[in-house]
Amino acid sequence: MGWLTWERFRCNVNCTVDPDNCISEKLIKTMADHIVTDGYRDVGYEYVCIDNCWMLPSRDEHGRLVADPDRFPSGMKGLSDYIHGKGLKLGIYEDFGVFTCGKKYPGSEFYLKTDADTFANWGVDLLKFDTCNSNPSDFEYGFPAMEFYLNKTGRPILFSCEWPHGQHGKSNYTAIRNTCNMWRTGIDVQDSWDSVMGVIDVYAEDMENFSQYSGPGGWADPDMLVVGDFGLSYEQERAQFGMWAMFASPLLMSVDLRNIRNESKALLQNKNILAINQDPMGKQATLKMKMLKNSIYVFTRPLTNSRIAVALLNKSDRGTPTSVTIKGSDVGLSNQNGYNVVDGFTAQSMGSFLPTSDIVLNVNPSGIVLFVATPK
Repeated sequence: MGWLTWERFRCNVNCTVDPDNCISEKLIKTMADHIVTDGYRDVGYEYVCIDNCWMLPSRDEHGRLVADPDRFPSGMKGLSDYIHGKGLKLGIYEDFGVFTCGKKYPGSEFYLKTDADTFANWGVDLLKFDTCNSNPSDFEYGFPAMEFYLNKTGRPILFSCEWPHGQHGKSNYTAIRNTCNMWRTGIDVQDSWDSVMGVIDVYAEDMENFSQYSGPGGWADPDMLVVGDFGLSYEQERAQFGMWAMFASPLLMSVDLRNIRNESKALLQNKNILAINQDPMGKQATLKMKMLKNSIYVFTRPLTNSRIAVALLNKSDRGTPTSVTIKGSDVGLSNQNGYNVVDGFTAQSMGSFLPTSDIVLNVNPSGIVLFVATPK
């Protein structure tokens, strides 16, 4: 759980024109301050991650990466000390290719050990490793090699891989899970409902059964949360946050914490949804069924203590809620003594249900109903 620059701030490096929003030490420190003072750290957000565009276009005479000194005057070691002093962790970005995405900054190809050592010396806690400008056939060598060099540093660095994204054909999910602490399942999420639904569709189809590989130590990653940005309604924000919790996903916000809307802030700090996301069983939700001409997706996720989380997602944006009736047994409620059911967002009781009970729900357009069933 944490915060990432990319979706909200992209590759803005013009600190002369836009000093408050460019990728810089100032921006990263400010966001770290807000994570602490605004309560995000208290509910589990701990990584502060710099994406692309933090470095100079060339390596130094020793082949090492160099943070842009104009934008990062304290250097990355100074920044990591500041982040650690807040009780947080620092994440950084690199790429397996010759260049990072955009082809302006140097990638790690031919410099894996050098870069791993550099990141460890800086006190980095997370490495996001991209796939731009690289050969997909080399992933099964390159990503394990970077993992090896990271581990050799002796510093615990969470390894966030874009592998298998960018790879065509069947992916080796066993190798991916054994190499990466979190691994991207598809293309970058954008600040739009269509993009969020595209990611959810990938999970609904579950091609190659990647859900069976996700779990503690190696989490499937659907990409960033865009809650609090510009493109989603509040209902759609609830839907993304609820589904990312159902998917047991890493939760990396990409939002301007200085001016986030109160309702979006409260959503990101919703302890009931975070508890579902962080459930120790670590099982990813899978699609149980599609209803009403495929406009309603029903996902289920097993939780500890024999509980079940159920999410109904309305893909339709037609302007009225959709009434849905499901039977308890259809969503895995098999205990003959019944279940106590609570709303996943509010923890308010929704009643008691048997496997034979009909559960009638209204799901808002492009919205979600999420509940947790506890056996009696």
